[in-house]
Amino acid sequence: MAMEKSSSKYRTQFWYVAMASFLLWLVLLYLSSSSAKTVHNHARLFRQENVIDLPIENVPQNHESDEAPVVVSEDISVDNSSLPVSVDISPDDQMSEDKKVVTDLVEELEKERVENEKKRVDSVITIGRSSRARRGHREPRKARSSGRLEAEKKKVRQKDDDESNVENSDENHQALDKEPNFFEPRKDVEPKKAQVDDNDDDLESKRGKELPNDLSSDDVEDDNTSEPEPKTQRKFSSNNNNNSEAKNRVISKRNQPKRVGKVMLRPRETRSNDPCKGKYVYMHEVPALFNEELLKNCWTLSRWTDMCELTSNFGLGPRLPNMEGVSGWYATNQFTLEVIFHNRMKQYKCLTKDSSLASAVYVPYYPGLDLMRFLWGPFPFMRDAAALDLMKWLRESPEWKRMDGRDHFMVAGRTTWDFMRTPENESDWGNRLMILPEVRNMTMLLIESSPWNYHGFAVPYPTYFHPSTYAEIIQWQMRMRRINRRYLFSFVGAPRPNLGDSIRTEIMDQCKASTRKCKLLECVSGSQKCYKPDQIMKFFLSSTFCLQPPGDSYTRRSTFDSILAGCIPVFFHPGSAYAQYIWHLPKDIAKYSVFIPEKNVKEGKVSIENVLSRIPRTKIFAMREQVIRLIPRLMYFNPSSKSEDTGRFEDAFDVAVEGVLERVEGLRKRIEEGKEEIFDFPEQYSWKYNVFGNVERHEWDPYFDRP
Repeated sequence: MAMEKSSSKYRTQFWYVAMASFLLWLVLLYLSSSSAKTVHNHARLFRQENVIDLPIENVPQNHESDEAPVVVSEDISVDNSSLPVSVDISPDDQMSEDKKVVTDLVEELEKERVENEKKRVDSVITIGRSSRARRGHREPRKARSSGRLEAEKKKVRQKDDDESNVENSDENHQALDKEPNFFEPRKDVEPKKAQVDDNDDDLESKRGKELPNDLSSDDVEDDNTSEPEPKTQRKFSSNNNNNSEAKNRVISKRNQPKRVGKVMLRPRETRSNDPCKGKYVYMHEVPALFNEELLKNCWTLSRWTDMCELTSNFGLGPRLPNMEGVSGWYATNQFTLEVIFHNRMKQYKCLTKDSSLASAVYVPYYPGLDLMRFLWGPFPFMRDAAALDLMKWLRESPEWKRMDGRDHFMVAGRTTWDFMRTPENESDWGNRLMILPEVRNMTMLLIESSPWNYHGFAVPYPTYFHPSTYAEIIQWQMRMRRINRRYLFSFVGAPRPNLGDSIRTEIMDQCKASTRKCKLLECVSGSQKCYKPDQIMKFFLSSTFCLQPPGDSYTRRSTFDSILAGCIPVFFHPGSAYAQYIWHLPKDIAKYSVFIPEKNVKEGKVSIENVLSRIPRTKIFAMREQVIRLIPRLMYFNPSSKSEDTGRFEDAFDVAVEGVLERVEGLRKRIEEGKEEIFDFPEQYSWKYNVFGNVERHEWDPYFDRP
């Protein structure tokens, strides 16, 4: 009995082993067959003429049935640089014994398929001719294809019809000559039966010329190549010269950088009563290393300043005590603008997660903080590393391809001169962000822009006041109207003895000579008052006019601190405000400011006290009222506040976004109109076009003449 059980047990195990072996054999057989087929298909799919530069996920897969007439070529060229398929390696050195067997199988399968496909092409042509006589007239598209025969006879075909016919013919011949290609950039995928009919019509239109059975991939011109080689051109009869010329025109148009059908310029339409129509902004989700990680590692941003404290509270910095009985004051650093702007954008009422609705695209990168880490370091190339990585990331995004980045914008909390180092001067100050090709397509918002750049636009420096409610704004404006101002004018700053064209020394001398009417705060070494927000604001609050001469660059943060205090600014160079903050300041400069040419001050031809004393009191009241009304437009609301809390007021963020949307819309219209040049004026006159809308001669030209 025990022997029988043992024997039964062994028989069962034997059958298990036999079945497992059989299944293993089937798997190996399947793998061998699929490997041969895969190698064969890869050799055909990834030849040079089939490789195109399109993202795979955006291309519709063209699943075709076995009815497609396909001709196999034994002359296969493989592009090893496009995909990791290696078929050009020598079999004797690189392939194992198993791969040699696969190669033999490939050759046999290929020979069989060549014979089968030749027969199928012949049968398709024969069936197409016979069925065409029965079908009579087809759809209009078929009529256009077959109508080419009549056009050649009558010689009256128009050029547009020639181009469309040649394009259709090229696609049809490629369908005859190539296997189904999942990387083909064709969006008009049609049923296979319609494709076969098109092939028949085109073959008939070639004056009965039969399609050779031995066509290979070298006999058909590839539309994806920019420079077609002579051997790839299809040999038609000599009376098709007009078609060849039309084909060349089609190919040249296809190789242009932009095509209307492939680039979506307009955002998707919404309902007519949508309050955000034309105002939607999409914010890129850039990798954290471009923003969040900079804040997490804030201790690395500066050697001398505690940037961790200054980037707190959404970038506003430490909270300050109430000033003049009004809350909302912070010790804000001017270089944290990009952090403030990013947090304000998160609260933007028309922010969308659907990029197809967006009229503009915001890139939340912190270029100023990123540059600050390496600005004084010994390795200049480190200043460009993150910017170059970001540009690569943007180029690969689908949003960038809509307008080649012309609807994108970015914010930097530094002057434009910090981002304009030339490649030949690697040891110079700053990095190359502003001169990168991608950034030149974008709109850059900076605290100071270059008068000679298309793409840079200035936005106000952040001030110390960041209200959260409508009441705080009204309360501060009312306080500025009632305050008593003891001094006629004042100046807060330091001399610039190393700058030969600086007028600060002359201004300080005149102020010292007018002790009863001018108040001077000289920011010399060791003075702490110039770094205390309360001391600076008290200085401006006691003055009617505040002098704002250029310093290391055209602009000053002091300009916006003084306006916040209701002090009328006095400018000496149009590049300090008039040609900079074109979206935020009124066009009529006399309504809110005084302009004294710096040349007259430098040469001692003018007395600042006399100029300001001659202004009538009524005009001073009107100018101050205009300045007070400008306050909300020149400051940034607290990012933690909601839009409804600030009522009808717009802050500097809102005005800047409106300016970007208007600029992008203007660029979009020029592209849609087919303008060859986006800008129809020289770049060196950008300041003049932005301010006046033209580039005609102006009295300010000497201020901006480049050496």
